[in-house]
Amino acid sequence: MLAAAALLALAGCDGGDLISYDLPSKPARYTFEAQTDTVRTVWEYTSAKATTDDAPELSPCIGDVVGSNTAPCRPEPLIFLCYGFGLDLDNTVRAGRKHQVTVVAYYQERLTAPPKVTSLTAESSFDGGRTWHPAATKSGGRNTYTTTIDNPRRDLAAKGVGLRISAADSQGNTVTQTIPVAYTLR
Repeated sequence: MLAAAALLALAGCDGGDLISYDLPSKPARYTFEAQTDTVRTVWEYTSAKATTDDAPELSPCIGDVVGSNTAPCRPEPLIFLCYGFGLDLDNTVRAGRKHQVTVVAYYQERLTAPPKVTSLTAESSFDGGRTWHPAATKSGGRNTYTTTIDNPRRDLAAKGVGLRISAADSQGNTVTQTIPVAYTLR
């Protein structure tokens, strides 16, 4: 742990740069939003104050590493999404054809008892997100889904194809991720 604290110090983290928060003891519903460049992600989940540590020794809570917080901690049950876009070598997809995108929903490795992802839906946009069209989605097993996008002619999606993916799990936690331009057409 000392090495991790030294690494954080070298990176400019002195403990004041780290964010931590205390949750009430009763479970409540929370919304957490993040935007990276143009990709927007919204998580909704239920959580409460940790009563026991649920952080593996090899992946401790940051408060344990820097010594700023000794309260019990655990990761939150946020659903993350990983994409297999199946792009050609020029990072495009052929227009006017169906195209499959693989989406894998997962949790932080530190979450010792992750819930089961129970649904995933997909929508596509060809006009920069002004309108959205449902896309066929099918489960491929263990939190893996395949969605089929019906790509239009290139001139009908000149700026590219946008995706909006929504997933839910067995504990009612959800994620919606909007990617305004997931790929372009040729």
